[in-house]
Amino acid sequence: MNYKPDESQLIAYLYGEVSEKEKEKLEIYFQQNPEELAKLRALGEVREIMAQAQDKEVIAPPVFVDDSGIRPLWQSSHFKVVMGVAASILFLLVAGKLLGPEINYSKGELRISFGKKTEPITQPANLTEQKVNELIEASLTKNNESQAAVRTEDQKKLMKSMLDFNSKKIDALAQSASLANQEQVRSFVAGLQEQNLKLMKDYFQLSAADQKKYMENLLVDFSGYLQEQRKQDLQFVQTKVNSLEKNNNQFKQETEQILTSLISNPGKKKNNY
Repeated sequence: MNYKPDESQLIAYLYGEVSEKEKEKLEIYFQQNPEELAKLRALGEVREIMAQAQDKEVIAPPVFVDDSGIRPLWQSSHFKVVMGVAASILFLLVAGKLLGPEINYSKGELRISFGKKTEPITQPANLTEQKVNELIEASLTKNNESQAAVRTEDQKKLMKSMLDFNSKKIDALAQSASLANQEQVRSFVAGLQEQNLKLMKDYFQLSAADQKKYMENLLVDFSGYLQEQRKQDLQFVQTKVNSLEKNNNQFKQETEQILTSLISNPGKKKNNY
């Protein structure tokens, strides 16, 4: 019989919570394994000892409260106010030391600022079509030169890496040349050519993609610059038109006043005569 109860069944037997059929199986198991029965009886004795223990009431220790009402100096409200003002002054001094204070007094106003003074933005000069073409040509020339320099440098690095790689392969081939046949040499050369061709193809694709991306970014930036220039020119023209209209209205008012005074003065002279 291979029956072996688990721990939950043994605890249930100890507390008398098993069925009659399970109890018979356990008693047969205990007859075959008396050491397990001894362990279970020891657990029962511990259970009985724990059941006889009585709970004792725990009395909380007394809590003493200081009713003197005396507070330390650092907890007083006056001390906190003084420390707050001192901390604020210290912060301003440190900020002025780090950022560089600037104090100006003009038109009855005192201004205190920190950091560098920002200069007013000047109106950019108007661009003509010729200047735009010159800027585009200069940018394209500079881009072509930089791309050519990068391409030349990459070609040098690629050729150097290919030569290093080929030299290592050739050295390895020379060492095992006595054991290699003509078919192995051909397969090696074919694989070497395919690898070099793949490297060259990847290089040219990467260069073309980078150049295309650079041109797109250049055109987008130039378009944004033209839009901003056009916006600023429209604002400038609108300001001038408003100024002319204001001056025209003022001139009309002054003309009307002069005509009114001229019309009223002859009547006064007749009355004097």
